[in-house]
Amino acid sequence: MIREDDDSRFVFLKKELEASLERNHLLEKENEELKHEVARLKGQISFFRAQNSERKSMLWKKLQNSTDSNIAEAFPQKPTIQIKIPEETLTVENACSRPDFPESMVRKERPARVPKPPPRATSATRPSLQEVNGKKVLLAPTPPVPPPLPSKFLIGSKAVRRVPELMELYRLLTRKDAGVDNRTNLPGLPVAANAQNMIGEIENRSSHLSAIKSDVETHGEFIRFLTKEVENAAYTDISDVEAFVKWLDEELSYLVDERAVLKHFPQWPERKADAMREAAFSYRDLKNLDSEVSSFQDNPKQAAAQALKRMQVLQDRLERSVHNMERMREGASKKYRDFQIPWKWMLDTGVIGQLKMGSLRLAKEYMKRIANELQTNKCPQEDDLMLQGVRFAYRVHQFAGGFDAETMHAFEELRKFSGDCHKQQQTVNKPHPYQKTNE
Repeated sequence: MIREDDDSRFVFLKKELEASLERNHLLEKENEELKHEVARLKGQISFFRAQNSERKSMLWKKLQNSTDSNIAEAFPQKPTIQIKIPEETLTVENACSRPDFPESMVRKERPARVPKPPPRATSATRPSLQEVNGKKVLLAPTPPVPPPLPSKFLIGSKAVRRVPELMELYRLLTRKDAGVDNRTNLPGLPVAANAQNMIGEIENRSSHLSAIKSDVETHGEFIRFLTKEVENAAYTDISDVEAFVKWLDEELSYLVDERAVLKHFPQWPERKADAMREAAFSYRDLKNLDSEVSSFQDNPKQAAAQALKRMQVLQDRLERSVHNMERMREGASKKYRDFQIPWKWMLDTGVIGQLKMGSLRLAKEYMKRIANELQTNKCPQEDDLMLQGVRFAYRVHQFAGGFDAETMHAFEELRKFSGDCHKQQQTVNKPHPYQKTNE
């Protein structure tokens, strides 16, 4: 019996060994095929490299021939003896000697750019040149008198004040219910390299470089004019900076590659141009957000969940934009002052304060919608709706620093519904006076 078990085990091991040997043979064969494939791909790469170098050499030869022909047309030489050659031989020679490459590789030289004049400032804030001791000196403009602070931002103002009743109601409702936001990060998508795109990029690189070289040689005077305008730019109104940056971008868009061309001009004020763009784009984004908040209106026909979600998303954008601006305000304001770029719009008395006041509009619409839902549905799920409304109101209260009169009125209306529903719930749960209690 033991011998039969050993024989069966030996047969099983023998079959397993044969299968492993066969698998090993297949893997070796696949390895050889992969080696041949790698060798073939290396040969293709070397072929493409040689082809690319040939195309580059043919391109430069054709460009050199075109420049030589232009010189020959400008300075004609003495007449030479002409020898008649049969047309058939000429066509054959031209067909053999003419290189075969796309016409897009050869870029014609564009005419020099004539810049448009920059936009004028709304106020006389541009610097002026004045002669001092026979030399022209750039004088900074005299800043205008700063406007008075808005009344709603003054300390002790009655427009916005703290509401302790809201804070007490918030603590009362959130004592038993603590929500945790779950945020999920989307997995990153793997970036796959495409060999065909890489080969096409290599083929187009030579034409791109020749176009950059042509712009550097042709548009030098145009770039020097823009350099002077950027260096002399000094404004006190951020809207003037926005108009100037728009004009500058339109002019620079004429270049093939702005960064690649401008790096050949060391006098280009790159730091100041980037700072002006940063200020203009930040101000534009905040103003667009402010106009979106100020024009927001709740749609009664829309479902309550969707309407409340719209307001929450808009408040998220408000807080994120304001916090980002407050975080970078100190460093950015110093940089803007050095480059004579307006910076007071970043303070709480500027567009930041307008955004905080705009959030009160969202809080008012939010509490009104919650109150309407409580009135229409006769207090179903009163705790959830009330907690949701008070949470949003408390969030805006902390963000804006208080409530104004209209938002305070909306909160008082919401608190009345909270009290009515609470009394109704107590009457339902109160036992009947004649009902016996089981001890």
